[in-house]
Amino acid sequence: MKCVKIDVKFMQKGMESMANVLDTLRERGYIEQLTHEKEIEELLSKPGVPFYIGFDPTADSLHVGHFISLMVASHLQKAGHKPIILIGGGTATIGDPSGKQDMRKMLTREELDHNVECFKKQMAKFLSFEGENAAIIVNNADWLLGLKYIDFMREIGVHFSINRMLAAECYKQRLETGLTFFEMGYMVMQSYDFLYLHDKYGCKLQMGGNDQWSNIIGGVELIRKIGHNDAFGLTFKLLTTREGKKMGKTEKGALWLDASKTSPYEFYQYWRNIDDQDVKTVMSMLTYIPMEKVEELSSYKDERINETKKMLAYEITKLIHGENEAKKAEETAKALFEGNGSVENMPKTKLESKDILLVDAIVLAEIAPSKGQARKLIEQGGISLNDEKITDVNYKLSEKDFSEGYAILRKGKKIYQKLEI
Repeated sequence: MKCVKIDVKFMQKGMESMANVLDTLRERGYIEQLTHEKEIEELLSKPGVPFYIGFDPTADSLHVGHFISLMVASHLQKAGHKPIILIGGGTATIGDPSGKQDMRKMLTREELDHNVECFKKQMAKFLSFEGENAAIIVNNADWLLGLKYIDFMREIGVHFSINRMLAAECYKQRLETGLTFFEMGYMVMQSYDFLYLHDKYGCKLQMGGNDQWSNIIGGVELIRKIGHNDAFGLTFKLLTTREGKKMGKTEKGALWLDASKTSPYEFYQYWRNIDDQDVKTVMSMLTYIPMEKVEELSSYKDERINETKKMLAYEITKLIHGENEAKKAEETAKALFEGNGSVENMPKTKLESKDILLVDAIVLAEIAPSKGQARKLIEQGGISLNDEKITDVNYKLSEKDFSEGYAILRKGKKIYQKLEI
């Protein structure tokens, strides 16, 4: 079966013909909860609705956990609505306690500003910042950092019940380990963000992952208590496997959208190796492929579903890293797993010398976190060098291992590193 490439123009045309973008979000499996379903459906039936999604700039790259947010924003913009991307430069100085066991590290303003600039470049791959419904990026540091505490608490804090806040899941799970008063302010500040955007930009809808439900409700209720009835909230599902585990975690950590943190090849391979039963979910939520085609391609079995996964990995990698990098990743995978193509673009590790122990090379290549783990992998038969299994934990690399100018280190069947000097 030949690997299928999808026509992007056809995909976009299919989406734009939908009567309401909410139907698109439902069909593709994004929606988790809505505050006012009928009102939101009516709201989105007309173009030009300003909506916002927030991103905390706690790293210098977005990761797969942000992918869904960007796809949802993209779908709404293609339907004629106006994205407001809120960068939490102010709230990130506190850190969202949702899903966290400990208080987040507080970043400096310089670190936050750098991360914001990195985000903007990655978001441009999903959203248009030109035209009638151009996306805009705002940083809540611009209005939060100048607030006067007493005035803010008297005008905004008075609308929040501590009892109700403590019942929220994002706070409740932290009560046993310790929750600071500083962190308690996160919900109040995020709610104020919605009010600020509502008043300045006419923003009607806040969206986020399902772990943001309590914070989103806080903003909707704040606006309504102040006297407006045109504030709404929607959460979308997190990307999980059929077993309910979060997707986007690798042995090296998060699956980043920045090529310097996660190479295009590693990114491609992650999606190439997902379980067969997760293909429909990933294809629905992380591509623009029309749902009738998703249903067809995800229904295949055995070798045909493998071809679907190759196509899926290519499409997702192209969306994040561009067509050229997607082709390189595809060629590298063919070279490694099918015996044809080029190994030029596979993940590389530079060694200072050929004369080092294999266990050291394994750790340097980040195939194992420690020498002890590297030895276990060798003892268990999980390490190969140039397609030969190595069982000697004291094996030392030498000139013969680099006869092609490089050596190919492999863990199991799917994890490769090209060792170079």
